[in-house]
Amino acid sequence: MRGFLISLLLLSLPVPALAGDLTVELKTLSGGAANNAVVTFKPAAGASVAPARVSAPFKVEQNDVHFDPFILIVPVGAEVSFPNRDKVRHHVYSFSAAKRFELRLYGRDETRKVLFDKTGVVALGCNIHDQMIGFIVVVDTPYAAKVGATGQATLRDIPPGGGTLTVWQPFMRGRDNQVTQQVVIPAQGAARVSLALNLREPPMDKAPLL
Repeated sequence: MRGFLISLLLLSLPVPALAGDLTVELKTLSGGAANNAVVTFKPAAGASVAPARVSAPFKVEQNDVHFDPFILIVPVGAEVSFPNRDKVRHHVYSFSAAKRFELRLYGRDETRKVLFDKTGVVALGCNIHDQMIGFIVVVDTPYAAKVGATGQATLRDIPPGGGTLTVWQPFMRGRDNQVTQQVVIPAQGAARVSLALNLREPPMDKAPLL
């Protein structure tokens, strides 16, 4: 009887969830930190994927004749607002396969909204100001992060097992400006991947806001 009660007690104790982290470090070929990249991880088919952990609302401001932020990550199905904070009017558009749209001329403190219903990279432009560029990366995985000035990002609480890491950077040389790599996530602890990216110099008049 005592053994039975002990067994019941053990069964009632919480079982720690198995999950690991993935840290990605990106460098340029010259050894400096590669920033303005997006890293995503998709577990192999059959692996459980947690619900998307995202915050809303999402917005890309037009500020000082730039898109701010330069790169925005959103989940598929997200609505993004485009408020104009400039004294001049803007005409925002995209010809990208993931989302084609056009927001005709609108002025200061006016806002337009767009629904992003397909995964992929959406390049933004302004029909009035050619120097303006920006990107919205639409993802279908909760494991996504932007790499900042340090060249590093950590994706947390990933289910253990294999999967595909994708690194995208707008000025990366190569097909679709991205590279992929297979990675195995440990049941506990962390995996680490270091990559050197072959990057083009961004045009000086299109220098991004971080």
